[in-house]
Amino acid sequence: MEKLIIGLEWFLNPDHMPLIIGMKKGWFAEEDLEIEMVEPEEHFDAIDEMKAGKMDIAITEPLHLVEDRAEGEDVVGFARFLHTNGGVMYMKGKGIERPRDLIGKRIQYPGAPGLGGLAIVKTMAEHDGATCSYEDFKSVNNGFYHTDALETDKADAATLIFKNFEITEAQHKGLKVDYFALKDWGIPDFCQLILITTSQVLSEREESLRKFTKVFRKAIDFIFEQQVEAKAIYLDYIKAGAEDTLAIKTMEATIPCFTYDFSMTDDYYSQLQSWLVETGKIKNPIQPEDFWTNHLSLLEKWPVTN
Repeated sequence: MEKLIIGLEWFLNPDHMPLIIGMKKGWFAEEDLEIEMVEPEEHFDAIDEMKAGKMDIAITEPLHLVEDRAEGEDVVGFARFLHTNGGVMYMKGKGIERPRDLIGKRIQYPGAPGLGGLAIVKTMAEHDGATCSYEDFKSVNNGFYHTDALETDKADAATLIFKNFEITEAQHKGLKVDYFALKDWGIPDFCQLILITTSQVLSEREESLRKFTKVFRKAIDFIFEQQVEAKAIYLDYIKAGAEDTLAIKTMEATIPCFTYDFSMTDDYYSQLQSWLVETGKIKNPIQPEDFWTNHLSLLEKWPVTN
């Protein structure tokens, strides 16, 4: 049995249902794979641990893959498995009707006052016809607790949020919120989750990663086709009862976000890098084939028949 250690991008949540399904149905074991999921202490720790050789695979977003690779880190992505909508969530009643209204507002994002969240709101406002600078926004750092920042009036808007999680959470709490989607306001859509590894692991354990990807896809099929059982397996695994309505709502919102298509295009990553260069997040673009591969997610050759 070969062990694969998977670094989660966040705490255990419905995004990780394919891993849980694959383990509980015994499909990883059938491929002689033992899976260990590790929750990071901080959002980005899983990537750091993987680069240090303590994890084999990490879950992250395309944005972080490109940023890490642009800094010279040995990371390569090999499968996309979730695509949601998302961007900037804002409180209604704060004078925000369109992206240009974000100018002068308090913007919550992890890493504040760095460029991360500011690049998003500035691009949106400019796409909406405004002229502005980073100094025209007020940075707020409430970690990854976006909904809490709006609920406690620490901020007027928060980025980057995923619709299946933060919007669901805010609405569950009775907050009057809405959001501006990245793709609608001039920003390449990186509200996606991908699987990454190192070039060394990819080279030395390619067959294991191929088996892993095969089971991951099978688990997503099961989630779509056997939803009642899939939901029951997940809720039992996280020990959530019928009274845990937020966990159930988040799960229900997440299931439609899983994707059959694990591939990503060079054009997508070229556009994402162009935006990152324009906003000062990276200095120079890199050839997408240097940090992304689709070959693990492609079908094997069809057998020759007579």
